[in-house]
Amino acid sequence: MKKASLLLSALILFSLPSCAQEKTPAPEAQIGAAVMAAPEDVRAGATVYGYTNKGNLTLLRQGTNSLICLADDPGREGFQAVCYHKDLEPFMARGRELKAQGKSSGEIFDIREAEAKAGKLKMPEQPTTLHLLEGPGGKYDPESGQVTGAYYRYVVYIPWATAESTGLPLQPIVPGGPWIMDPGTHRAHIMITPPPKE
Repeated sequence: MKKASLLLSALILFSLPSCAQEKTPAPEAQIGAAVMAAPEDVRAGATVYGYTNKGNLTLLRQGTNSLICLADDPGREGFQAVCYHKDLEPFMARGRELKAQGKSSGEIFDIREAEAKAGKLKMPEQPTTLHLLEGPGGKYDPESGQVTGAYYRYVVYIPWATAESTGLPLQPIVPGGPWIMDPGTHRAHIMITPPPKE
């Protein structure tokens, strides 16, 4: 369970570049790829962050709804676009800040846990969703506006929830079934990973 938790931490601490970018897509292409992780009916109004040619995270488009999307980091292998509710931004932003300081996934978890318990880090008061579209061989085609080789995962944050309070198992019972990760912590969340299409 701890290994899976740290893996998810690595996946959602995506928002800082790993190195300077050599071939950063145009802002329009980054926006198009980023919103593919969002439900279709809210893509047009989502706020989108992407990357500069120097690999810095930057605001590409100010949105009009509650969704924030992060574009794929062109400095990393594969494809990963993430969209999440704005109430998760304090949690996400703090993670980016701590990662920039060189903190490990475990250290970031512990620091945010302590800050959330102390009321210094505001966590959502209601179930709050993150949409993840990723794949090691994933690619975005600007001409078709489609992503290939990537798969969806849904993460619903419910801080401090437990298996007992939700009735959810600690591992999926069936392929793609929901389960709760990090129960009882600030980062308690429901994981839903639909099986890849055959």
